[in-house]
Amino acid sequence: MLFTNANLFLDGCFQRGAFRVENGRFAKILTDAAGDGIDLHGQYVIPGLVDIHNHGNSGADFSDGDYDGLVKMAKYLAANGVTSFAPASMTLPYDVLEAAYKTAAALKKAAPEGCARLMGINMEGPFFSEKKKGAQNASYLRLPDYDAFARLYNAAEGLLRIADVAPELSGAVEFARRASEKCTVSVAHTDASYEEAAAVFDAGATHLTHLYNAMPGIHHRHPGPIGAASERESVTAELICDGHHVHPSAVRMAFRLFPNRVCLISDALRCCGMPDGQYTLGGQDVFLYGDVAKLADGTLAGSATNLYDCMRKAVEFGIPKEQAILSATLIPARELGCENEIGSIAPGKRADFVMCDEEVNRKTVFLCGKPLKNSVAENNKGRNLNTEIQRGGI
Repeated sequence: MLFTNANLFLDGCFQRGAFRVENGRFAKILTDAAGDGIDLHGQYVIPGLVDIHNHGNSGADFSDGDYDGLVKMAKYLAANGVTSFAPASMTLPYDVLEAAYKTAAALKKAAPEGCARLMGINMEGPFFSEKKKGAQNASYLRLPDYDAFARLYNAAEGLLRIADVAPELSGAVEFARRASEKCTVSVAHTDASYEEAAAVFDAGATHLTHLYNAMPGIHHRHPGPIGAASERESVTAELICDGHHVHPSAVRMAFRLFPNRVCLISDALRCCGMPDGQYTLGGQDVFLYGDVAKLADGTLAGSATNLYDCMRKAVEFGIPKEQAILSATLIPARELGCENEIGSIAPGKRADFVMCDEEVNRKTVFLCGKPLKNSVAENNKGRNLNTEIQRGGI
């Protein structure tokens, strides 16, 4: 199937062109926008988004270990332009985490239609500092334990792609050295000094979980983990850009501190996509009011916003849209080690993409080159593109 006359997001910028999809993958990218195919009439086409830190939505949480709940999460994500994801677990007992990871492996194998594709698992906890635990449950915090990690890695059948650790904990350096041979190691929920964080980065950690949140701020005499991460080009920093976790000025600062190394995430909870009310997170009560989720003591929990809206919020805060798109597509794909499969529009990659307008307002989501059911868009002549595409032979 040939799609013509599109504004394609290629190599970090928009270019007029056309593309062909065969067997669910991008087959060819053409610089000539014309041709005998589905005319997109100048619509903007970006890669499907990749959320590498997402706890839940639609009333479901990954850590529940419930297959149907995970399917519900994946359908919500796909409908909102997030076509690949790595669900994040919480600080919980090892047997609970093991059950959740086995459920993730089952979803990966099943790959149900209409769902975002599960590309990995983000192990957020339990190797954290109690002082910076945030919304993590202190009852289940543990010291870094490589054997426990290996057990969970095996339960996930190799899907565990990110594992978090607080550098100041005993054994953190050795954990980073060994675990980084199997997956990305991230610094998270930490009260580490610059020196402690630097030691873990130098041992193999290459990721910083939700920059600014659950860690010391930058101080001119105590730069902490942010200072240690920013001066190492190997380190990518996650950023929650929901308008509540990080001030707009700090969002802009993040993109200057970590050029081409900011990975937008949602950190969404089960209350995402749900009405105001009481929910749970890692065995703790969470209260959603508007689009803000907090624990009973007022601690800001994860977000109630999907990644697509976080990307648009970054643009609203002054980040160039091209950079925001990269930070929600190719950069997170790279952190999962999946950049050859997803994250950009290129021959051989899975044809997951989003059709949007110039302001990146979402119109239609495509999975493997096919429009999602109930995903409606019109071209500039008022014709329904889904109908037109179906008539074209998809």
